[in-house]
Amino acid sequence: MARTELRPVVKLRSTAGTGFTYVTRKNRRNDPDRMVLRKYDPVAKRHVEFREER
Repeated sequence: MARTELRPVVKLRSTAGTGFTYVTRKNRRNDPDRMVLRKYDPVAKRHVEFREER
């Protein structure tokens, strides 16, 4: 039960406006703020920033 509280599943949505998402887990103790990762968006066919969505 503690696993889901400490490492919740978060959805990362593309800032390119394509609607593409990645799903990952994050450690809430190390990263209490929203995550921003630069990943590949296959719809836009380039690397863009992905922001955490709640």
